Amino acid sequence: MLKVGLTGGIGSGKSIASGFFAELGAKIIDTDQLSRELVKPGQPALAEIKTTFGEQVLSADGQLDRDYLRTLIYSDANARQRLEAILHPRIQAEMLARAAQSTAPYVIFVIPLLFETGQQTLVDRVLLIDAPEALQRTRVRTRDQLDTATINRILNAQADRATRLRGADDVICNDSNLGELQTAVQQLHQKYCAQAAE
Repeated sequence: MLKVGLTGGIGSGKSIASGFFAELGAKIIDTDQLSRELVKPGQPALAEIKTTFGEQVLSADGQLDRDYLRTLIYSDANARQRLEAILHPRIQAEMLARAAQSTAPYVIFVIPLLFETGQQTLVDRVLLIDAPEALQRTRVRTRDQLDTATINRILNAQADRATRLRGADDVICNDSNLGELQTAVQQLHQKYCAQAAE
């Protein structure tokens, strides 16, 4: 099966693009979604996160306190690495297992930190959803209500735009409207179906 790794910086439009691919019949496996499933109460990963970082990572109802954890990992690179060591092997195993069960013509792994985690080796093609940094900042500020300092920390933890562009096989520049994004997705879908058939 053809495996495509879809990546891009925060606010680039990865979720919208992957939604368009899903409508066309691609199997979408979103690593952020897998991560959320793996840290639900009762899951081994949540227990390990609590052991590693302390009770304060849990909210009163026993759920993972995402805001606390986000603040921690974007201010402490060591904490981020420890969290990744807990989650990434589990996410990767689940991602590959779900891909193996799929009957779609091709599968798209949505991996925001594809280059940062070296996971480009798991895919046949890397698709970058690209956007200028100023536009990313505007979208994130509007969508997530984050302050400039937090947005800076997130951007600094991600590969820079030039690195992503160098590593991509396919690029969709998402700096216009949804119609143009959808058209670009349709064109790539046809290309991926043809490659999958080969």
